[in-house]
Order: sequence, then structure tokens, then C-alpha cells
Amino acid sequence: MLPKMEIYQKLLDSKIVAVIRGKDAEEALSITEAAVAGGLEAIELTYTTPNVARVFEKLAGSNALIGAGTVLDAETARHALLHGAQFIVSPHFDPAIAILCNRYNTPYLPGCMTIKEMVQASEWGCDILKLFPANGFKPSFIGSVNGPLPNIRIMPTGGININNMNDWLDAGAVAVGIGSDLTKTYRVSGEEAVSQLVKEYLSKLT
Repeated sequence: MLPKMEIYQKLLDSKIVAVIRGKDAEEALSITEAAVAGGLEAIELTYTTPNVARVFEKLAGSNALIGAGTVLDAETARHALLHGAQFIVSPHFDPAIAILCNRYNTPYLPGCMTIKEMVQASEWGCDILKLFPANGFKPSFIGSVNGPLPNIRIMPTGGININNMNDWLDAGAVAVGIGSDLTKTYRVSGEEAVSQLVKEYLSKLT
């Protein structure tokens, strides 16, 4: 497993994290493999996907970073790590998850919406914070946060698409989370279409 800081750096270099919510493990695996084939280097597989641990195991050795998302408690975080997850993402901030991830030298990206949550998460050692759901905010929100908190690094997720991702990145986001576009494309047109869509996303990165 990569060291913690190397994982953070790879997330920063990738700029796009694909959030994969499959109806089952097989669908999540297919979407993930198509996204990686298209060039994505960071994947978040959510625990809303039934039997998601099977996907972690099948992706062992992948060149892409494979993280666990929708992690609601420390027990689930530990389960994810035991099955190969390289980083942990939650829709909220949970000190118990932070403690566990710090213990095992694993990046934890908690969902935060308020300044209070962001300060608290930062104090617990979280180096990248997920602004979630981002569709309730404008990109200028990041500048407003970085005014008093210049060291806070934000990854907006929720409502991010190929048409607005650069608005967020240009406003100071260190990365963005995408997802629904990939799932919808897969269900309509299959794996090759997902790979092509990923290539379009990457070609438009500023």
C-alpha cells in the first residue's frame, strides 16, 4: 500500500475522483474498470453498493487509487481497509473514523459544509475535505473559506459535471468528485462509452 502522503499527492495530481455507486458489485466493477481504462487514476467505491468489498478485492493491484466512500462509522472504515481500500471518504465528519485512519496512516476525506466542521476536521488531521453536497454552493465559496482558512483544501462533490468542474478548480478546489454521469452513461451505452466520457473529462481539465 502506498504511504499516506503519496496517496494524497496522487489525489491532488489526478484532480478528478470518480464516485462509483453500483446497483451491485458487478456493475460497480464494470464502471470502475471502464473509468480506469479511460485514464482516471482515483476511484471512490461507495458502501451503498451491495457487496462492495468484492470490488475492492478484484481491483487489488490496480494502477488507480481505490478508496471507500459513504463510510458512516469506524467499523465500516476498518472493513474497507481490510479489503484493500487506500483512502476513506464519508459524507460527514466523524472523529472515530479520523482516529482509525490516523492509526493506520490512511487518508480520510470527510464531508463538510460549514466553517466549524472544516476547522474541526482539519484539527483531527484531515488534509483534504469534501464539500458535500457541492450543488448547494457556488465555486466562489472556496475563496470565501480560504480567506480565513488558507490551508483548507477542498474537493467539491455532488453536482459536479464536465461543464462546471473547471469553474470549481479555477476557484481553488484541489480536486473534484464526479459520478452520476459515469453511471448513467454505463447504463445507457456500456463500458466503452464510459471510457470515452472519461477521456472527454480529462481533455477539458485546465
